Amino acid sequence: MNWNRRDFLKASLLLPAGVYLAKFQALAAPHVGIVKITAIKTLELDNVGDGCLIRIETDAGYVGYGEAGVTSKTARARIEDIQKLLLGQDPLAIAWHFHMMTDQQHPFMGNIPTISGIDIALWDLAGKILDEPIYRLLGGPMRPAAPLYAHGGPRNILDLGECRAWAQKVREAPEGFTAFKFEITSAEGVARQMPFAETLDGSDFRKLATGFQNLRTAVGDDIDIAMHCHGQLDTRSAIGACKAIEPIDPLWVEDPLSVNYSEGWLELKRSTRAPILTGEKLELVRGFRPFLDNGAVDIVHPDVAYAGGITACMKIADYAALTRTPVALHSGPASLIRFYASVHLAGAIQNFFKIETILGEGHAAKEKMAAGKEPVIRKSVMQLPEGPGLGLEIDEDWLRQHMAKGETWWG
Repeated sequence: MNWNRRDFLKASLLLPAGVYLAKFQALAAPHVGIVKITAIKTLELDNVGDGCLIRIETDAGYVGYGEAGVTSKTARARIEDIQKLLLGQDPLAIAWHFHMMTDQQHPFMGNIPTISGIDIALWDLAGKILDEPIYRLLGGPMRPAAPLYAHGGPRNILDLGECRAWAQKVREAPEGFTAFKFEITSAEGVARQMPFAETLDGSDFRKLATGFQNLRTAVGDDIDIAMHCHGQLDTRSAIGACKAIEPIDPLWVEDPLSVNYSEGWLELKRSTRAPILTGEKLELVRGFRPFLDNGAVDIVHPDVAYAGGITACMKIADYAALTRTPVALHSGPASLIRFYASVHLAGAIQNFFKIETILGEGHAAKEKMAAGKEPVIRKSVMQLPEGPGLGLEIDEDWLRQHMAKGETWWG
């Protein structure tokens, strides 16, 4: 396909697009048709348990990086189909590529986690070609820094002394996190059976009430506390668990029910004062729509490597904004690529709330993925990256050291 400026703009007008695309289209127009995609490659790491890296190469030497929410084996199989749409094409036609990859009328059903990684890599490429950070291409900045939340802490929150010791360590850490989420299972013996726990009883609810009150006592009123579930509860148990921790004013309760929408979510929302959050395994606007249309959650929580990449997350945020629903981003076991993509989204989404991170004191592993300046978290925020694209220079030696067993270099 030979694109000229008129073709590029005409195609973009055929697609529903948020206002955020206007700036990108204007910046991209002089560069349309100059660069072509030549290869799409994958690499799986040994310290990212839920996905793989994506690398898109071009004939002009530009390289874009993304992160998919599937293994490299799965991604490579899906790329066999997807590359028929992308090889030889202009990487700047992101809206068109997203449409073609996710269109359900094609012979293959698009695998959204794989498409997510490709989409992130395309935006990284676009930023490098246009010499702009992604958040600026998306119409930002909406804010100068990305607010973050972290994971807590004590192995057994029923032990007040253990909670106090953890809280003291947190206060002394340089990152200055002001929000943490804690596993429901950290109340010893509660909801440990996976993927579905047995129905909780009064004893479980009392343990949760005691454990989360211990956390509140330990951290005081300056740190927010959220409860993290994994979709393992039935509706009755979820209602009881949420009501048990209402007195500590939780930031949210995450994924108490099974992933997909059901009337149980609405019943839960109507039964508790605790804010409800979900979305890390939902795909595209269509996955979030029933939750938003029915007012069943207080915060949506897409993962940029699962939901459809940067393009989909912007669409999800636009849809959530219709009901003034905040958008947080899941980025737990991610590499720096997914985390940086999330930070750029934080700079461009008006109704943004917080990003999950496992970076910081006590982890200090994935920061080394950066060849240049490592990410720095202070006062529970990270400044928006100013380099082109993701603004992340990757240390290839680090990648080689952390290749998954049996993986070949960008195989």
